Amino acid sequence: MKTKEVIVLHYDPNWAIEFEKLSAFLKDACGDFVLEICHVGSTSVPGLSAKPILDVDLVIESLKQFNSIKHKLALVGYRHEGDLGIPGREAFKYDSTPFMAHHLYVLTQDAPELKRHLAFRDHLRTHPNDRDDYGEVKRKAALAHPRDIDAYMEDKNDLIQAIYRKIETDESSVD
Repeated sequence: MKTKEVIVLHYDPNWAIEFEKLSAFLKDACGDFVLEICHVGSTSVPGLSAKPILDVDLVIESLKQFNSIKHKLALVGYRHEGDLGIPGREAFKYDSTPFMAHHLYVLTQDAPELKRHLAFRDHLRTHPNDRDDYGEVKRKAALAHPRDIDAYMEDKNDLIQAIYRKIETDESSVD
């Protein structure tokens, strides 16, 4: 189901608390199969404006564990939606939950998409100018396209790609 209304709010410290509640629930539901549960996306970056929807990466060791995780998540109300066009990232939806709205993804520890999520999050956490620029682009895009998530995403794309280029440059200069 696509977002019906694009709303971007100023950063709310409660998002981190809501993530911790959801993370504890998921860890309990999935047990030892989970290596890590990562808060990624804009709500994970202090000071960044965001849509009030958590992005959560549930990390497993290998695809051998995927069917077990899929079953455990189904027992607590999640249904598998496939990779939604991003190989290596399996999306899960829910009909109702006592937790804050969220997107849940299952990825292996070596998944390129996990590395991208973490690199983008960590860059924004340590580069306040990029964080603030991104927040401003998000606010303007939400105002320009309050009912068109695709146009909202398109408006953010150039800056996102510029940030990824900075990340790649930073990583290559460390080698």
